[in-house]
Amino acid sequence: MKTLIAATLVALSFGGQDQAPPPAAPAAAPNNYADAKTWLCRPDLPAGTSACDIDHTTTVISAKGDFTRETWTAAKNAPIDCFYIYPTVSTDPTPNSDMTADPAERNVVKQQFARFGSVCRTFAPLYRQVTLAGLRRSMAGGGRASFERGVQYDDVRDAWKYYVEHENRGRGFVIVAHSQGSFIATELIRQEIDGKPIQSRMVSAILLGTTISVPKGKDVGGSFQHVPLCRSATQTGCVITYASFRSTIPPPANTLFGRVTTPDMVAACTNPAALGGGSGTLHAYLSTEGTSIVGSSKPAPWVTPERKVETPFVSVPGLLTSECRSNENATYLEITVHGDPADPRTDDIVGDLNGANGQPQANWGLHLIDSNLGMGNLIEIVGSQAKAYRRS
Repeated sequence: MKTLIAATLVALSFGGQDQAPPPAAPAAAPNNYADAKTWLCRPDLPAGTSACDIDHTTTVISAKGDFTRETWTAAKNAPIDCFYIYPTVSTDPTPNSDMTADPAERNVVKQQFARFGSVCRTFAPLYRQVTLAGLRRSMAGGGRASFERGVQYDDVRDAWKYYVEHENRGRGFVIVAHSQGSFIATELIRQEIDGKPIQSRMVSAILLGTTISVPKGKDVGGSFQHVPLCRSATQTGCVITYASFRSTIPPPANTLFGRVTTPDMVAACTNPAALGGGSGTLHAYLSTEGTSIVGSSKPAPWVTPERKVETPFVSVPGLLTSECRSNENATYLEITVHGDPADPRTDDIVGDLNGANGQPQANWGLHLIDSNLGMGNLIEIVGSQAKAYRRS
């Protein structure tokens, strides 16, 4: 399984490189997004069927090792909507996934999106994404998966249009995406939102685990012509984007994120812990068992002596900080872990993609937990943006 994940994620990472695309798949019949079964999350789904109806209870662990339980509730009258496009997770054996919500799709919603329900109504369509197996086949054939065209893009576009026509009703919206989802979301914004009247309703777009380009020294241009980067929590109509790497393992020469090939462009980075610049403290929500978007890596005991953590998520105040950095290879979100061997709390986190030798693959960074690392910050930002949007 580790070999499959590593191989398929490598194929994903070259989604923006100039390589020959694989042969086009036969045209597929469009989905009917009026059917509730085509959605992972939608406000009108029957109780217990939505992938967003999960337990978000969190154990907050202080540096002293004290445990505090943090509960969570969905907003009853959220003022805005969030529309989510999930990353490559499908374990279906076919090149594109079917329209059945398997544990992989439900897990990624749990890790990356459902918590946004505290600040917005949640919409997450199923789509026939390029699967892990499809990416592996594409890579073996010397090509790449073109996420920006094909049934995977068409499905998301159709779901988006259904949402706009039947569910939005003039409300502000946030687009949330990661990895394959971010490639699709970037094209969706270019085709359906950027420079069009509906852009006035976009509260923000959170596009993680991808590379968004901007002209050097500017916040708009490049990937989008009218959508700038977010530089404050009260700015609306803007983009938050980053790819995270450990401070101890910065992007190497063969980095898969944070690099653009156009000389007058740079990769965008917006720090969710300090949108205005500089360093900030991350409010991470980490899986207690070390589960990521694909697979898991058992973490060290959260405290010593070990105590059982009985909630699905853990928060570690003050342990993690972030800052946008550039080296000779990339622009990226640098994650610093402030472990203290003198206190009882863990001194590190898991989330790397490890190779066959058990060592982190430096060119991947912390891609598997991009969303978890900044989750609390992102939700706080969206809450502030929603208030600013309503005032405006």
